[in-house]
Amino acid sequence: MEKIKNIVQSSIIVKQEILQNEELLQTLEACINVIVLAFKNGNKVLFCGNGGSAADAQHLAAEFSGRFYTDRDALPADALHCNTSYLTAVANDYSYDVIYSRLIKGIGNKGDVLIGLSTSGNSKNIYNAFETAKEKGITTIAFTGKTGGTLKSLSDYLINVPSTDTPRIQESHIMLGHIICQLVEAEYFR
Repeated sequence: MEKIKNIVQSSIIVKQEILQNEELLQTLEACINVIVLAFKNGNKVLFCGNGGSAADAQHLAAEFSGRFYTDRDALPADALHCNTSYLTAVANDYSYDVIYSRLIKGIGNKGDVLIGLSTSGNSKNIYNAFETAKEKGITTIAFTGKTGGTLKSLSDYLINVPSTDTPRIQESHIMLGHIICQLVEAEYFR
């Protein structure tokens, strides 16, 4: 029982640190505004991640393309890893490091938003996608852990959760992602 309580407490501590981090909260608010503007301009929001972060990317994309709180039209959002034929072909024929950058090059447009989730901030395939996004005029938002990793230098907006513990970072990523989805939906459809 004590181990369970300690894990819950660890999660609460990270969220309390987020709550007290004005810079992070201001960045979150800026991301909400950027995403609303992208949707209003007819652009899309694309997500990428690996492992649990891929699952979170897919979850958040579905909150936009499906619904969050309100019964409303779908918003153009997608997770880039969902086409397994594409993913396995490109990983096999080229490299796993280019699975996202190749797709961004093909379907990304100026004014789109690319959200990359990486607890370390050092995922090479997301870094490469951010480089390609920059070349195409796509806004980049990185969800990372404490340091921001290599994605820090390529991110227009860095949401770096103040933790080095992967599960605690991922729990906070989904919370922060839900906040974005809720407030973007409320603003866009008001």
